[in-house]
Amino acid sequence: MQKSTPYEQLFHVFSKMGGLSNILKEAIIEQSKIISLPKNQKILSEGEKSDRIYFIVKGAVRVFYLNKEGIETNTWFLFENELAISVYSFFTSQPSFEYIETLEDSVFIVLQKEKLDWLYEHFVEFNIVGRRLTELYYIRNEAQANALRMFSAKQRYEQLIQNQPQLFNRVSLSHISSYLGISRETLSRIRKK
Repeated sequence: MQKSTPYEQLFHVFSKMGGLSNILKEAIIEQSKIISLPKNQKILSEGEKSDRIYFIVKGAVRVFYLNKEGIETNTWFLFENELAISVYSFFTSQPSFEYIETLEDSVFIVLQKEKLDWLYEHFVEFNIVGRRLTELYYIRNEAQANALRMFSAKQRYEQLIQNQPQLFNRVSLSHISSYLGISRETLSRIRKK
């Protein structure tokens, strides 16, 4: 079986959200670039403005913030065929309160905000793709926030295993416990039951 190119991966994901003309595909290729980054590389730090969106071709990233005591809280884990972005900073042009860091050696297709805006302006059909992707990530974020508010630690863990089992093969238990809003010790106790 032939491996798909990075852009074929991107277009496959985008085409599920709406039609992509060949002219739009060519414009996306012209406006973006492919980069490779090593594991543990920060692609955004607190205080920086998020002006790029990253499509993950290969690898994994985490999004996290530091509380007042400097303790990390993981808010997202993203893998192949997903978009990494600091939403608040990207859309408001305000400094980010989040960090984005690679968890593995990773390959991305990167699009700067100004070029994304240009694509939206010149290709009406791309606005549909963008809106549907935004809705998808908004729903996912809302589901995560609701889980933290409404479910017990054990229920959150069980939901994570059911919905994102790959996390346990690719993300450290310390990062997972932070994501679930529990201590590493509590996670270990839940996993033993």
